[in-house]
Amino acid sequence: MFDRAFWFSPGEGRWTILVRLLLAGVFVPEGIQKLIFPEILGAGRFAKIGIPWPEFTGPLVGWFELGCGLLLLVGLFGRLASVPIIVIMIVAIVSTKIPILLGHDWLIFHVRSLDSYGFWSMAHETRTDWAMLLGAVFVLLSGSGRWSLDERLWGLRTEVGSPTS
Repeated sequence: MFDRAFWFSPGEGRWTILVRLLLAGVFVPEGIQKLIFPEILGAGRFAKIGIPWPEFTGPLVGWFELGCGLLLLVGLFGRLASVPIIVIMIVAIVSTKIPILLGHDWLIFHVRSLDSYGFWSMAHETRTDWAMLLGAVFVLLSGSGRWSLDERLWGLRTEVGSPTS
């Protein structure tokens, strides 16, 4: 199940660095802001959304965003760092965008006040979440790329589906 050749492989991508910079450029500052402005972007926001245990989950997500964002920035353990980012983005979409789609609270999650609700409003509001989710999935599948610490340290180039993966 845990194939070292896959998880530590930097992959073949020469331009994966651009996706890593995109992800780090969002998650490093967002993680920092969740930690230094908890009432607005961390625990306080999580409580308004309906995320359970906001005093715990707010800082936890902030540290994961910061830590995984930094790992993605330098390309160290890129595939592993992308997994928590994927989970964070799925939770963000489910907890904040589904209520916008429906136009009312959903399960334990609260809808925020907007001018409109429904598909188009949800599509607009989720554009960044969707881009971050797909960027993290890309790094998970392709690795950190040639310009990464993974390449320097491990140098195990393995593509998904190859005999060594």
